[in-house]
Amino acid sequence: MSSAAHPAPRIPGADTFAWAIGASFRPLHALIAAPSLLFLATLGLMLFHPPDFHFHSIDRVAFGLLVLVVLLRVCALRQPLRFGGPITWPMVGLLVLAFHGAVTQPNGDETWSLFAAKWLVPFMLYHLAAYIFNDERSLCRFETFSLIVLGYLSLTAVLFLIDAKQFIFPRYILDEGLGYHVDRARGPFLQAVANGVALNLLGLVALNSYRRQRLRGVLAILLLMALPLAIVATKTRAVWLSFAGSILVLLFFSPSRRLRRTCLCFVLAGSVALAAAVTFSDRNTSLSDRLEERGPVIFRMAIYQAGWEMFLQKPLTGWGATDMQTELSKRISDFHQRQFFFHNTYLEIVVQYGLVGLLLYLWIVIDLFKLGRGRIRPGYFPHSSFLDQQFRNLWPLLLGVYLLNGSFVVMNYQFVNGFLFALAGLLTAQNRRNSDMEFTALAR
Repeated sequence: MSSAAHPAPRIPGADTFAWAIGASFRPLHALIAAPSLLFLATLGLMLFHPPDFHFHSIDRVAFGLLVLVVLLRVCALRQPLRFGGPITWPMVGLLVLAFHGAVTQPNGDETWSLFAAKWLVPFMLYHLAAYIFNDERSLCRFETFSLIVLGYLSLTAVLFLIDAKQFIFPRYILDEGLGYHVDRARGPFLQAVANGVALNLLGLVALNSYRRQRLRGVLAILLLMALPLAIVATKTRAVWLSFAGSILVLLFFSPSRRLRRTCLCFVLAGSVALAAAVTFSDRNTSLSDRLEERGPVIFRMAIYQAGWEMFLQKPLTGWGATDMQTELSKRISDFHQRQFFFHNTYLEIVVQYGLVGLLLYLWIVIDLFKLGRGRIRPGYFPHSSFLDQQFRNLWPLLLGVYLLNGSFVVMNYQFVNGFLFALAGLLTAQNRRNSDMEFTALAR
C-alpha cells in the first residue's frame, strides 16, 4: 500500500509554530520589498546622532539592517550589485587610511564614530542609494523626505531665533553642556555650521521642487519664507556667505523664470530679516556682534599657520590622528583649550594623511562634479522629473555649498555627508541607466 494512503501524523502545534516563524519574517520581507523606506529612516536617525558624543546608537543598528536588507534583496532577486564607478576607488583609499588611523588611536568609541560619519557612512550610502532609488516612487520618497527634514530644521531654527525654545525638540539641542555654539540655531547637529550646510543643501532641493511645482501652495510659501530666517538664525558667517552666493547664482544664471523670481524674493526677505534682527531685536544683538567679531578669525589663523608648518614637516604621509592632535596642542600656546581642531576639512586631511590623502580627496571632488555632466536620454527614470536636466545643472551648486563650508569646519557630520553622497548615488544610477540605454540603442 502506498505511503499516500497513510499520511504522516500531524504534530500538535506545528501549524502555530510555522505561522509564528512566517509572521516573524514578514517585517523583513516588507523591508526587502521597499528598501527606500529603510534607507530614509536610517538617514533620518543619523540626523539625531552627533558623531563626537556618546548618544544612542540606534542609527548604527538601522545602518547595519539596511546593508543586510539590500544584500538579501540582491540574493532574492538575483540582481547584480555594482560596486565600482565614480568616486569609489579614491574613497576606498581614504577608507583604508582612516581605518588605519582609527585602529592606532586610543579613544575607541569617539574615534570609530567619527570614522563612520566621515568616511564609512557616505561611502556605503552612495552605493546603496545608487541601487535602491531606481524608480519614480522611490525618488518621490527621497524628495518628500528632504522637504520634511528641511521643514523641521527651519522650524527649529526659527523657534530659536524668536526665543520660543520651549517648543524645540529634542531637548538635548538646548543642553549647554553638549556640543558647540549654544547661542546659535545649531539644530540636532549641535554645531551651527553643520546645521547651516544642511539647511542650504535642503533649501536648494526645495527650490528645485518648487520650480517643478512639486512643492506649491501655502506649504511652499511657509517653507520658503522660513528658510532665510533659519539661515540668519545660525549666526554663522560661512553659512550666510554660501547661502547668499547660491541664491545669487540662481538669480542670475538659472534658466527658470519661476526660480529667478523666488530667488529675488529670497534676497529681499533675507536682507529685511537680517536688518530687522540686528536693528530692532534686543535678544538678537549678537547678530551684529558676529559680523564684527575678530576673535575666532585670529584663533583660526593661528591654527592654519600651525597646520601649514606641520604639513611642511611631513608632506607625504602626514602625522596620523594621534600625533597630529598632540603636535597641534604643542604649537598653539596663546590659546588654552582642551582640544584643538583645524576648522578646515582640507587642512585636516593634508596634515593627517599627507599629500596622498589630499590627492585622493581631490579625486573624489572631481568625480563628484563629473556626475552632473552630460544630458539625459529621453525615457530614463520613466515619468520622473526629480532628476531632470535642471537638477543636474543645480548639482555643481550643491557641491559648491558643501565644499565652501568645508573650508570653515571639518565635515564630520554623518547626515550632511550621507545626504550629499546619497544624491551622488542617485546621479550615478541615472548615469548608469543612461549608458545602458545608449549601449542598447547602438546594439540595435
